[in-house]
Amino acid sequence: MRILNYSNKTDRGLAEKLIRREPLVVLRGAGSRASLTKKVFGRDLTPEQAVDRIVEDVKKKGDPALFSYTRKLDGFAANAKNIRVTKAEIQQALDHLEVPMEFAIRTTIKNVRFFHTKEKPARWFHNGPQVALGQRWTPLDRAGLYVPGGLAAYPSSVIMNVIPAKVAGVKEVVVVTPVKKDGKVNPIVLAAAYFAGADTILKIGGAQAVAALAYGTKSVPAVDKITGPGNLFVALAKRRVFGQVGIDGFPGPSEVLILADGTVPAAWAAADLLAQAEHDEMAMPLLVTASASYAKEVAQEVELQLELLEREQIASDSLKSRGAILLVKNRKQATEFSNRFAPEHLEVLAKDARAWLPDLKHAGALFIGAYSAEAFGDYTAGTNHVLPTGGTARYSSGLSVFDFLKRTNMLEVKKPGVKALGKATVDFAQEEGLGAHAQSVLFRMGREK
Repeated sequence: MRILNYSNKTDRGLAEKLIRREPLVVLRGAGSRASLTKKVFGRDLTPEQAVDRIVEDVKKKGDPALFSYTRKLDGFAANAKNIRVTKAEIQQALDHLEVPMEFAIRTTIKNVRFFHTKEKPARWFHNGPQVALGQRWTPLDRAGLYVPGGLAAYPSSVIMNVIPAKVAGVKEVVVVTPVKKDGKVNPIVLAAAYFAGADTILKIGGAQAVAALAYGTKSVPAVDKITGPGNLFVALAKRRVFGQVGIDGFPGPSEVLILADGTVPAAWAAADLLAQAEHDEMAMPLLVTASASYAKEVAQEVELQLELLEREQIASDSLKSRGAILLVKNRKQATEFSNRFAPEHLEVLAKDARAWLPDLKHAGALFIGAYSAEAFGDYTAGTNHVLPTGGTARYSSGLSVFDFLKRTNMLEVKKPGVKALGKATVDFAQEEGLGAHAQSVLFRMGREK
């Protein structure tokens, strides 16, 4: 794993590229994509063009377009009778669920629910003599959760999306997930969705599923917000329907930044870097330290552990393209880099980890101290793992109960309030040329213009 010296002009330039999320090495074949559109549309389209076509078709034609795209793109002969997961399918998944996995699912649900229950906001109301002011929070009626399908199974993602919606009080959570020709949903995903409290599970995916959730079809209820990860086509579809529905954001590749003082075993830090690198070739595993000897030790550990990984090639590509250990002068320089980078995951592997916190401004989630491996946040500890990427932690936050709530301001003006605020309100309205505004207050003041 490469080591960059922040004091070196060339290395500093490479560090700046990382802050901009630019690859240090362009991998061979990066950006090449087999056409997924020619067999459907008769010609090659860009992902954006394909998504526009799919979304418009589903919006206008409903189920026929949804089922057609599902058959052509996923191989599943979808129809109104077979896209909904049945109680029998869920029961079969539960019957074959092994005890350790059930315990893991239930433990995660319990802890994630506890975390989100603590963040749930309270209604407030101030009853003053002139005006009464307040705010109330009400849940969305229906939310849609996208769960990736294919070879990968992400039951943890199901939990992280369903639980905050349910804690917020959303009445109906609709899960969509693509399936192959056999129409089977991963049983662990089904179990997680069932225990988390999902109300409906549909066997559809891709841009067509996002469009169906946004606009509704005869078989798919329209939702108020769509959350959950997906491939490029899913991300583009979410962007396309934004405004018709709310979305959770535009997530990019996963990333971790580790700030280390050299007191935590290098093997632990190396394992945490690799845990991020194995996500995909675009993942960003970074470590910052002021100890040159520690930097070398971590780099050596990364190479040793890399050979043992099942996803060795993916992790290796990530390390080559977007991974680095950054050698800085001191802790101040480390925290300054961190604040500029604004990582999705920020680990502080230091003896006095809590003492670092006041200087750290931007991160999707903080992992404090030697034992706080980021993997705990991905799964069982309770914090949500749906987090801002690409530096957006500078201004945004991870998925929470707030994503499934609406805040409504409340105002009651009393008779004394009319007298106290009337003239100033009229003056504002007249200054802005809004005569009807002024007149509506003048009536209440007992006089007209």
